[in-house]
Amino acid sequence: MSQAPESFAPKPVNLALQGGGAHGAFTWGVLDALLEDGRLAVKAITGASAGAMNAVVFAEGFLEGGAEGARRQLETFWREISRKGRMSPLRRPLLERFMTGWSLDDSPGMALFENWSRLFSPYDTNPLNLNPLRDFIAELISFDKLKASDEIRLFISATNVRSGDIRIFENAELSADVVMASACLPQIFQAVEIGGQAYWDGGYLGNPALFPLLDGRTPDDTILVQINPVRVREVPQAAGDIANRLNEITFNASLHGELRAIALMQRRAKGTDSFHDIRLHRIALGAKEGLDASSKLNTEWDFLIFLRDQGRQAAKNFLTGHFDAIGARATLDLAALLG
Repeated sequence: MSQAPESFAPKPVNLALQGGGAHGAFTWGVLDALLEDGRLAVKAITGASAGAMNAVVFAEGFLEGGAEGARRQLETFWREISRKGRMSPLRRPLLERFMTGWSLDDSPGMALFENWSRLFSPYDTNPLNLNPLRDFIAELISFDKLKASDEIRLFISATNVRSGDIRIFENAELSADVVMASACLPQIFQAVEIGGQAYWDGGYLGNPALFPLLDGRTPDDTILVQINPVRVREVPQAAGDIANRLNEITFNASLHGELRAIALMQRRAKGTDSFHDIRLHRIALGAKEGLDASSKLNTEWDFLIFLRDQGRQAAKNFLTGHFDAIGARATLDLAALLG
């Protein structure tokens, strides 16, 4: 463990946290390791869906109890996610457990859910719009505390259903409804109404949104925590593999659009003072065996711990290889990523 000495000034950074259901436990691990290390000061976080949840839990925990408070709050949150999922019919079949896989593709509950979601909407299956997760978020997080502080600026994205535009909610606007709007998958939840507008998952248009970090009021270094794989080695041919790849491409599309825009701005501004100080870094989950789209709904504690540990190790590897670059140069090669 690399704890910063008391005289050491932590390097200021932004975090950009991608959404991806239960795979957000990887981001929990990344945040846990960064907090434990202590050499970075998080000044702003942009997030969507599970990334939005991690963002508000991190920020509120940090305001309450510093790094250790944030670590405790994140663990409390993910433990409750697992506990609430124990009654879910979306469980791994015995063969998948025996093979130590994490996919739900062969789960009878998943087959039933997919068939029902084609025929019925959440307005049919949950007309009272009951959502225990919203109640838990409202109980766990002091949104008044987040609204009153600008120590960590938050940018939570959601998709406006009627206009099809992205909506960014900042600290003063945050609530349990905002967090649930950012994580509202329309096959599972009714659209969340805020201020007379209906919202779905922010990951459709900003996963995560980077543009709020470019206004000059946030640090120049941004660490992207990416949980949807960018590249795959083989062209998928099985129906399930095709669906998984489409899911990955869809939830990376908005991010890649913004990265291309940043790369273009930097190329055009070369030799000037504009945009050259935008320094991007990345900690990625990447493609791993058994981590398909269905496993994003797997809330088993063993799976969440597996992802947390993957995130912790990825963050430690990042700090070992790239800590010195923070504040000096970008370590995410946009040309290679988008070429």
